[in-house]
Amino acid sequence: MLEYMRSGGIIMWVIAALSVIALAVVVERLLFFRSASTNPEVLEEAFGKAVSENNIDEARKVVRPSQSSLHRLFFAAFAHWGVGREDMKLLVEQQVRREVYRWEKHLFILEIVGKTAPLLGLLGTVLGMVEMFQSLHIGGQINAATVTGGIWKALFTTVAGLTVAIPVIFAHGLLLSRIDSEEETLNRGADYLIREHFTSHGGESAKA
Repeated sequence: MLEYMRSGGIIMWVIAALSVIALAVVVERLLFFRSASTNPEVLEEAFGKAVSENNIDEARKVVRPSQSSLHRLFFAAFAHWGVGREDMKLLVEQQVRREVYRWEKHLFILEIVGKTAPLLGLLGTVLGMVEMFQSLHIGGQINAATVTGGIWKALFTTVAGLTVAIPVIFAHGLLLSRIDSEEETLNRGADYLIREHFTSHGGESAKA
């Protein structure tokens, strides 16, 4: 491995550094996704039951602050449970945007790595080819073994760049898909909150 890194030069080390950064981002996002997720049906059922019984303490307990994005949405809405319909709608929409932003955080790094790694690999290959032909020109001796050996080494960086870019792009797509799913869950949660408050209670409720 170290031999390949030395053959590829500084570009190989840059690609390796990008791969470590991308891996760190993926792991951090997966851990965040796990902590920020919850079962919407369980939360809605518990919250709806507490509100229908006008049990303010129980409702507050159900939506207590946590890392779950849906809990944070319910908590923000319940904290302003006595506002008007339009104000409630604006409030939950704003909270949904805040939560989606939390989910999308750092994903731009994966996009940058996925686009940059293969370009760096290509750059390393071109520089390797230039260096090889320059040495052949200066040496004045050209043979098949020297040329193929130089090309083989020059292609290390292209292989490394693609090796990093492909899984990063794949991971980026999967994470974006998970974010889309969570955004849909949050939007449904927002609709549920508005419907629960203003349909079941006619728009009138005590402030939390």
